[in-house]
Amino acid sequence: MASPHTHDIIVAGAGMAGATFALAAAKGGLKVALVDPQPFSAQLAPTFDGRSTAIAWSTFRMLDALGVGTAMRPHACRMDRILVTDGTRPGAASKAASPAFLRFDADEIGDANGGEPLGYMVENRRIRVALAEAVEASDIAVFAPGAVVGVEQTPAAARVSLADGSVLSAPVVVGAEGRGSKVRKAAGMGTVGWGYGQSGVVATVRLGRDHGNVAHEYFLPNGPFAILPLTEQRASLVWTETTKAAEALKTCSEAAFRSHLDRRFGEFLDGATPEGPRFVYPLSLDLATQLTAPRTAIIGDAAHGVHPVAGQGLNMGLKDAAALAEVLIKAMRLGEDIGSEVVLDRYARWRRFDNVALAAGFDGFVRLFSNDLPPVRAARDLGMAAVNRIGPLRRAFMREAGGATGDLPKLLRGELV
Repeated sequence: MASPHTHDIIVAGAGMAGATFALAAAKGGLKVALVDPQPFSAQLAPTFDGRSTAIAWSTFRMLDALGVGTAMRPHACRMDRILVTDGTRPGAASKAASPAFLRFDADEIGDANGGEPLGYMVENRRIRVALAEAVEASDIAVFAPGAVVGVEQTPAAARVSLADGSVLSAPVVVGAEGRGSKVRKAAGMGTVGWGYGQSGVVATVRLGRDHGNVAHEYFLPNGPFAILPLTEQRASLVWTETTKAAEALKTCSEAAFRSHLDRRFGEFLDGATPEGPRFVYPLSLDLATQLTAPRTAIIGDAAHGVHPVAGQGLNMGLKDAAALAEVLIKAMRLGEDIGSEVVLDRYARWRRFDNVALAAGFDGFVRLFSNDLPPVRAARDLGMAAVNRIGPLRRAFMREAGGATGDLPKLLRGELV
C-alpha cells in the first residue's frame, strides 16, 4: 500500500545543522525533504556568513563518515594548542607569563584522540559549500528557495505548507531553522533566555607571521577577544564588545577599524591586516524548554542558541543531528512509527541534560569573566592557575571539548548507523 506521506522526514532549515541531519537520515535509508527560504547559492556567498567555526575532532569524524570531511579538509586549520588568558596583562602567549592563564595542548591527549588536534577551525562558508555539494549529490528532495508558511501536527502526520502552495507530509518534522524556528513555535514549544548586551565583531585578518596552529582567547572586561587560526596564515577574530561599541566598529571607516584593531592586537604575530567585510552578531542565550512535541523535534540553534565563548554551538547542534538521526533510523528499521511520542522521547532524553548543562556552563563562564571586579578577578585567576597545574583536570576539559565523553552517537565515533 502506498504511503500517505510524501516523505519520511521534513527538515525545515538547510543550514549547517539541518543539512548535516538530512544527510545522516538519508544515509540511513530515510526519505528526506529539506526546505529552506534561501537557495543554496545565496548561502554559499562570502558575504552570507562571515564566521568561522571550531569543529571538535569527534565532530569531524561524523563529517568524514557522511562523506563531507574530504571537501572540507583543505580549508580546515588544525588547533594544536589553545591559550586562554585573563585580562590585558601579559599571559600565556607572552614571554613574561602571568599565572592567570590556561594552556591546552593536543599532545597531552594524543592517545585518546588518535593524534588528532584539539579541533579544526573552518570558515562557515567552506562548511556550507561542502554540505551543499553532498546534499545535491544525494537523493534528498531539496525545496530551496521554499518558504514555510504553515506547520500542522495531526495525530498521524506533520504537514508543512510552502509559499508556492505545495504541501509536504511526513511522520515527523524537524526544526533546524535557528533561533526563530517556525517549527518550534508552531508546536507550542517555549524558550527561556536573555541577552548579554554584547555583540561579537567578526573579521578575518592576514597575519605578519605564521600562527603555529595556536588559538588564543583573552578575557577582557567587555568580553572575550579570540584569535583563531585559519589556513593561509590568516586568523578569524571574534571581538566581543558592548552592542553599541560593536555596531560602531562595524560601520566605522577602514582606517578607524584598523586603528582600534592595532590597539587591541598590538604587534602580536607581527600585526594583522583585515581582509573582507566585518560582521556583527548579537549575543544571547535562547534555550528551548523541550526538544520534542507531537510529530516534531528540534535541533541546533532552534533548540539552544548559546554564547560562542567556548566555540561549541555548532558541535552541540551536530551532536543533536547525530543523536536524532540514530534514533529515527533505528526506529524505522524496527518498523516503529518514527514520529511517535515514544520514539521522539528517546532523542529528548539523550540530549536534554547535555544541552542544558552546557548552556548553563557557558552562561556562568561569561558572567564570571565579563567583569573587572577585583575580588572576582583574583578568585578566577587563582582558579585558572590551579587548573593549569592539575594535568588530569586539564585533560578532562580537553576530552570534553573534543566531544569524546558521554554516550556518543555512532556518527561521532565515525560510524554510520
